[in-house]
Amino acid sequence: MHTLIYWVVGLSIVVLLASIIIFNGLVAKRNMVKNTFSSIDVNLKKRADLIPNLVDTVKAYAKHEKEVFLKATQLRTSLKNSRTQDERLHLESDVGPVIGEIFALSENYPKLKSDKNFLNLQRNLTDIEENISASRRAYNSAVMAQRNAIETFPSSFIAQTFSFQSHEYFEVESLERKLPKIKDLNL
Repeated sequence: MHTLIYWVVGLSIVVLLASIIIFNGLVAKRNMVKNTFSSIDVNLKKRADLIPNLVDTVKAYAKHEKEVFLKATQLRTSLKNSRTQDERLHLESDVGPVIGEIFALSENYPKLKSDKNFLNLQRNLTDIEENISASRRAYNSAVMAQRNAIETFPSSFIAQTFSFQSHEYFEVESLERKLPKIKDLNL
C-alpha cells in the first residue's frame, strides 16, 4: 500500500514539474515574440523619424510634387497614432512604396541625386530597411517557435489551460509582392 502511495506522489510531482517547465517555456516564447516585435518597432520609428528630413530635402528640388509629400506626411502621422501591433504592421507595409516614390523623384532632378543630405538620407533608409528585414525574419521565427509550442502535444494542454494566444506572422502585403512595371517607375 505504501508503495502505491509513493508512486502516486512521485507521478504527481513529475507531472507538476513537467507542467511548470512547459508553462515557463510558453512564457519565454511569448516574451520572445514581444521582444522581436519591439525590434521591428524601433526600426520603424527610426524610419518614420527620417521621413520628414527626406521630404524636406526633396521638396527643395521638387516643389510641384505635393501629392507624394502629402502621402508621406499623412502616413507618418498615422504610424505615430497607431494603437495596436496589427495596425502598426499594416501601416508599415505602406511606407516602402511611398519612400520608393520619393526616391523615384530623384531621377527627375539630377541635382537632388547628388545632394549630400539626400544621399545620406538614402543610405540611412537603406540601412534601416535592412534592419527591418532582419527584424521581420527574427519575429517570424519567434512566432513559429511559439506556435509550435502552443500547437504540439503536451504543451498544447498547458497553452489551452492558461489561454496562450499565438501571434500572426508578418507577411508582405500583396502590393509589395507585385513586381513593379517599368511604366510605374517614372523613368
